[in-house]
Amino acid sequence: MAKEKMVVLKEADLTNNCPECFNQELKLTFYQKHTYGRFFDKTTKDLTHEIKCKKCNSLIYPVTWTEDIERVYDYYRRMATPQKATIRFTTLFYVLVLLLISIIATGTYFIVQNFI
Repeated sequence: MAKEKMVVLKEADLTNNCPECFNQELKLTFYQKHTYGRFFDKTTKDLTHEIKCKKCNSLIYPVTWTEDIERVYDYYRRMATPQKATIRFTTLFYVLVLLLISIIATGTYFIVQNFI
């Protein structure tokens, strides 16, 4: 079973007011989705974000954003460049592929030797 992990790409402290408690301590975090399995490690293009107030610990959803928060979010969104979407195979994958190739090569060798 593959495990999914959200890796932090960029964090920023915002000085905008919280719509809930009107405090000026907000934290904006961008995440990128990574999937880890036995045979491969996959990095996806999926980006998510979260704005959280440090004082009241509430999540600030896009519905309650002000124009200032939207402007700052757009700025930091451009700065958060995601890693390239890739698939990296693990050592176990390569060992199994080499084992399969050697089994096929051995089988064809014995089949060819029986026909000669």
